[in-house]
Amino acid sequence: MPIGRHSPTSRLWPGGGAHLWPSGGTSEAQVHPRGHLVYAARGVLSVHTKDGTSIVPANRVGWTPAGFTHYHRAHGDTDMRIVFLPAALARLVPARPAVFGVSGLAREILLALTEPPHDARDRAATARLRRVLVDELREAREQPLRLPEPRDDRLRAVARRLYENPGDTTPLAGLGRSIGASPRTLSRLFHDELGMTFYEWRTQLRIYHALVLLADGHDTTHVAHACGWANPSGFIAAFSGVIGTTPGRYRL
Repeated sequence: MPIGRHSPTSRLWPGGGAHLWPSGGTSEAQVHPRGHLVYAARGVLSVHTKDGTSIVPANRVGWTPAGFTHYHRAHGDTDMRIVFLPAALARLVPARPAVFGVSGLAREILLALTEPPHDARDRAATARLRRVLVDELREAREQPLRLPEPRDDRLRAVARRLYENPGDTTPLAGLGRSIGASPRTLSRLFHDELGMTFYEWRTQLRIYHALVLLADGHDTTHVAHACGWANPSGFIAAFSGVIGTTPGRYRL
């Protein structure tokens, strides 16, 4: 059971369960012999591994394979559901951490598998639900909200500055001057090391912080300005493009 800085209220059984995390709750680093799915029935989760951070808002489900060291963090009061998959089903999903869009059917199965009375459902019924859930994930498009972890010291310096102030609108050239690197060098590093452009990475970072602020109850206008958008309409367009719904509807 996670026993981080803010401990959860938990109900668990061998196949999964739920952790009710207070905002800011963080698990200890851990590794499991079985792969598992996590879903935020309420709030926002982040899943951290050595390769980076995956964001799991309410319309996504996160997958962590067996053997990956990881920890979870809750943003806003978070109802985290967890489902462990047997090896035969785990082989059907990626052998790396992934985030999928969650269909209405997948959501209902995730809730059914993690809500009491668990003992009232026989093993065969539970196995059938897990198989349908995996079928839904295999049909779903991967929808990663991922912040890869930079290794180069220059990228780390840029990332640290923007983590601390996601509303910073300094262009890449200005960020480069502050750390003694050319924009061409930084662009190459973002592409080669993180697999995305600087502007794609910064948008992912801003959306991540926006989800955290929305989970904490802030309104759209405040979140837009805090995360670096000049006006709410630009933020709404960017948020909808990544998350698939507007910030206002997401908060409902």
